[in-house]
Amino acid sequence: MTQRLHLVFGGELIDPTRNVFKNVDDLHIVGIFPNYASAYDAWKNEAQRTVDNAHMRYFIAHLHKLRDEESAASPTEELG
Repeated sequence: MTQRLHLVFGGELIDPTRNVFKNVDDLHIVGIFPNYASAYDAWKNEAQRTVDNAHMRYFIAHLHKLRDEESAASPTEELG
């Protein structure tokens, strides 16, 4: 069964109308989650926690979309 991993992260934006971080060294990595539902719950928690800061934004990255599932995996991609 293929896993659909999701990364939740966020940080302060330079301008709230653009998705450009003020300092990528200060990004908050919330975690990697095994499905969208748990990633959404984590995202929502962090977004609500920082609601008073208009420049703070949290995102969900669909890690499973970053690789081509149809191509052969390299030895470091498929361990086991």
